[in-house]
Amino acid sequence: MGRKQNILVVGTGFSGSVIARELANYGYDVTIIDQRGHIGGNCYDEMIDGVLVHLYGPHILHTNNSKVIEWLSQYTEWVPYQHKVKAYHKGQFLTLPPNLETQKILGDKLFETLYVPYSKKMWGLPTDKIDSSILNRIKLRNDLNELYFPNDEYQCLPKGGYNKLFENILNHSNIKIKLNTKFSKEMETEYDFVFNSMALDEYYNYCHGELPYRSIKFHFTKICNFNMPTSVVNFTDDGPYTRITKWELFPEHGTGERYTLEEPCDYRDNNYERYYPVKDSEGLNRAIYNKYKDIKNEKVQFIGRCGLYVYIDMDMAISSSLAIADNFIKEQI
Repeated sequence: MGRKQNILVVGTGFSGSVIARELANYGYDVTIIDQRGHIGGNCYDEMIDGVLVHLYGPHILHTNNSKVIEWLSQYTEWVPYQHKVKAYHKGQFLTLPPNLETQKILGDKLFETLYVPYSKKMWGLPTDKIDSSILNRIKLRNDLNELYFPNDEYQCLPKGGYNKLFENILNHSNIKIKLNTKFSKEMETEYDFVFNSMALDEYYNYCHGELPYRSIKFHFTKICNFNMPTSVVNFTDDGPYTRITKWELFPEHGTGERYTLEEPCDYRDNNYERYYPVKDSEGLNRAIYNKYKDIKNEKVQFIGRCGLYVYIDMDMAISSSLAIADNFIKEQI
């Protein structure tokens, strides 16, 4: 078989867009589709009443991977930003990740205050049923640090917003963009190869069972009941919301009272919007995924959070997609 020249990419988030651009740069003809009416996946942002709002929750690029920053810097300038998060508990704002001050205030109530209610809301599971790697994302600090990503060398936001960044990435004569276009298997006959970011279990018609996902209902409001000290505040109560974001507190995001409240839920309760694969402590969901992964499919490579059933940050998605594109190109030479 000759070179796979005509490529379909499903999904315009970072995973799909990075692969599309890399292949286009090497002369491949790429069509990238998205069932939504915009590019950028869950990183999409837009101006609302003079404020730049991330429609699917706040996205802050943070990494120690210089290769990721170098690649993205071809398509954007940067606004430096060091993210801070507070947890709201009984009228107090406590630093996250928990530093010495937070630990002193909460004492032996720290875990049940900061981790238990948030995790139960976020994942729909008690903490002993959640894989420990999820809980370990928020590590204790033995200092007075107030930064949410204190160990990451690069922390920034794309100048002008994520939507502008994605427009630049996909601006290539070899890339054709089709929005409001849902993938169907019949499309595969039109292309030599497919990179697909859709849910693996959905693609295979749930033949090995359904993979659970968590979703988020985003509530946009101009009202907040307290004066936020940071752009993001987490809630430690047993109410429906996990956090609130005030958009004007991000640099170069405009001015105005615009907030987003996040309410986690099962993806089936939110129009099947899949955001977070559920990594359970017993590994049952991963075992189901592995059955799907073992299905031979020479026409399709699955990518992204849903295609790989992984909970990864933006830098990891970009790095993974660069490697996937590079391997594909090398195999075709």
